[in-house]
Amino acid sequence: MRALLLGVLLAISVPVWVNTAVAFDTTTQVPSPIQPNESTLKEHNHYRNVDGREVHSPAHTLSGAAPSGASAKCGDGSFSFSLHHRGTCSHHGGVTEWLN
Repeated sequence: MRALLLGVLLAISVPVWVNTAVAFDTTTQVPSPIQPNESTLKEHNHYRNVDGREVHSPAHTLSGAAPSGASAKCGDGSFSFSLHHRGTCSHHGGVTEWLN
């Protein structure tokens, strides 16, 4: 019983982070990432996140400045557009700075 109660308390108390630079789909209320201006980026790949949304993969900018919609700066200098903390900047040196 104590383990069940602890599990419930942990589930309730764990914060869920969502990037503030999002737009909401009015039909599903699931956040949609704001897509960056592709002309400012060096890489142009995308992936589907756990919500089924298309998200721009981490990318370096031509200027080195954070692009619109970026949620984190990665260890390799790229910027992530992830909507969730989990897995952000994986394979890019981890998160060095959260943006927004």
